[in-house]
Formats: sequence, structure tokens, C-alpha cells
Amino acid sequence: MTKHIMQATFAALIALPLAVHAADMQRRVEVARLGADVMPFSLSTTTHIFAKIADGGTQRVVAKNSADTKQVDLVRAHLHDIQAEFLKGDFSGPSHIHGEQMPGLAQLKAAKPGQVAIAYKDVEGGAELTYRTSDVKLVSALHAWFDAQLSDHGADAMAGHQHHSHDEMQKR
Repeated sequence: MTKHIMQATFAALIALPLAVHAADMQRRVEVARLGADVMPFSLSTTTHIFAKIADGGTQRVVAKNSADTKQVDLVRAHLHDIQAEFLKGDFSGPSHIHGEQMPGLAQLKAAKPGQVAIAYKDVEGGAELTYRTSDVKLVSALHAWFDAQLSDHGADAMAGHQHHSHDEMQKR
């Protein structure tokens, strides 16, 4: 009987990671499909980079080929649009792609105007948004939101280096 228990345990240990991997892959396929409804650029030719900072975070989207001016222009236009939407409290894009239960999203939607500053900047090959807030709960929401996007976008996203806030950098 011990041999059968060991075989069953071994089979379960192998099956569980495969099932989790399959679920993750299915989720990423769904996110890519829904992302096409919201993001005008190609997910496969761009990379999302999420970097947490002490008072928020930076979301950068760049074309994998910075000479691909069509993708660069689409990224920049989209990040300009979502900056304006997010500043009005409209998070319908992330809700559509990632679902209403996306970690951090409810807190970001509930934030009062001005509680989260969102700055846009052109970068080589794309653009970035920097989110800053003095509200510790909103910083946690932003970080959870970044983590969820990293998970959902899989190979099309990566974590950037954590940075200190602008104020912390000036103190050094």
C-alpha cells in the first residue's frame, strides 16, 4: 500500500504544477485577446515594464524594435489616453482586460481626484506613466495592480528596477 501512496503522491506533485501552468497560460491568452480590444499596439511586439517605487510606480511600454515607429506612436497615443482616463477615475480599460477583481483596481477606482498623480513621458521606443501618491494604502494598491499585470501579461511584461521616490533621491 505504501508503494501506491507514493505513486499517487508523485503523480499529484507532477500534475499540480502542470495544471497551474495550463491555467496561467489560458489566462494569458484571454488577457491578450481582451487587450486587443483596449490597446491599439501589438502585445507581441512591445514590452510592458512595471517598476515599483516608494510612493507609487512606473509603467513603461516600449516597442521591442524601437525603429518600429508605428508601434511607438500607438504606444504613446495609448498611454496619453489612459493617463487622461485614469486621472478622471476611469479604469474601464484594465477592468475589461483583467477583470473587476484585479488586485488594487477597486482602491484605485475609489481614489479621490488628485490622490494619485500620473505623469506621462516619452521614452526611447515608447512611453511611460509614473504614478505617485502620499497615501500608503494607494501605494499598496498600485503595487498589487502592477503585480497582477506582470502575472497576466507573462512574457510580454517584466519587472523594472525598484527606485526611490523623487524626494528620497533629492535627499541623497
